[in-house]
Amino acid sequence: WVARMTMFGLELTDQSPFHTVYIHGLIRDEKGKKMSKSKGNTVVPTDVLERYGSDAVRWRAAKIRPGLDSPFDQREMKVGRRLALKVLNASKFVLGAGAVSDSAVITEQADLSLLAQLATLITDATSAFEAYDYTSALESTEQFFWQFCDDYLELVKERAYGPAEDSAAASARATLTLTLDIVLRLFAPILPYVTEEVWSWWKDGSIHRSSWPVSDEVIMSGDPALLSDVSAALIQIRGAKSQASVSMKTEISLAKFYGTAEALAHLLAVESDLRAVGRISGEVIWV
Repeated sequence: WVARMTMFGLELTDQSPFHTVYIHGLIRDEKGKKMSKSKGNTVVPTDVLERYGSDAVRWRAAKIRPGLDSPFDQREMKVGRRLALKVLNASKFVLGAGAVSDSAVITEQADLSLLAQLATLITDATSAFEAYDYTSALESTEQFFWQFCDDYLELVKERAYGPAEDSAAASARATLTLTLDIVLRLFAPILPYVTEEVWSWWKDGSIHRSSWPVSDEVIMSGDPALLSDVSAALIQIRGAKSQASVSMKTEISLAKFYGTAEALAHLLAVESDLRAVGRISGEVIWV
């Protein structure tokens, strides 16, 4: 079809009708056979959309790399729906803490580290989209978003709800606000409905008419490795409590952190946040 249309265009207008051609793979059933009406192995699209939502279906489609076949599995739609719901819930938390649009108040090391990672994400996702590699753009954004929710939100949630006059609290709220703004725009091509809904809670106009994020929007003076070391420490804290079969809210009377000098310096820089999220009420020893 593409070849015929190109020949017709050149013959009739002396111009090629296409600039770029995208060829997608086949959707196959659970037995690996091509899905088609003649085989009777298709699904009703409206049923899937009503059950999981349009964002979940678009997410699943975007996970298929160009040119590759993909098996149809409705269970994967649940993952996309879970992501859309997480965007809603995380956004409610961020905006509930209070939106702060002045990025000049961002001074805390954990906050600056997150923004350094965010700047890298913007560059990577933009390059992927420009290369028509939407799957890699989605994977990068999704990985950042889940780490943002699992680690950074947990790390700063106590600080973010601090007094309005507290500079550390303002730094957290401004970081949360800026990160949400950018992540929503990065997700918008894949999750158009949930991002538009959240955008309407605090922004005028449509997210789909807003500008694409650029790395210049964020402060890049932080050390991106800092949050990586904090994430590793949080995993150990949660693991120790799980192994002891106690609640994550259980107070810790003594905590020992082992690591390289650089890693321990990173943890020491965010000790107050680390104490809050880990419920460390006693002594901390850096080994």
